[in-house]
Amino acid sequence: MGVQIGREQEGDAVVVAVRGDLDLDGGEDLRAALRQAMDEDRARRIVVDLEGVDFMDSAGLGVLVGGRERARGNDGDLVLVATGRSVLRVLALTGLDRVFEIFSGRREALRKSG
Repeated sequence: MGVQIGREQEGDAVVVAVRGDLDLDGGEDLRAALRQAMDEDRARRIVVDLEGVDFMDSAGLGVLVGGRERARGNDGDLVLVATGRSVLRVLALTGLDRVFEIFSGRREALRKSG
């Protein structure tokens, strides 16, 4: 399965919703969506919704880390929405669960942005 990425404005935040496999191919699509959100939408807060992600590898993790660094460099932030066991496990195994702010739902992540 490939990846599908949706993007929508929610107040001062942009939600980037990912569905499918976040691997080398999907990672490139996510990188493009994050750049677009930061450059075109001028979003200061990016919420990456990983609820629809079935599989994530190191390439996907690298895109998330790079996106967070770029957002922070622009005085913004990038946070995650994740509850799936496989995604949370990868984040925990890599220690990224201590790097990213992770929310259990989109509404919670957006409420924090205000």
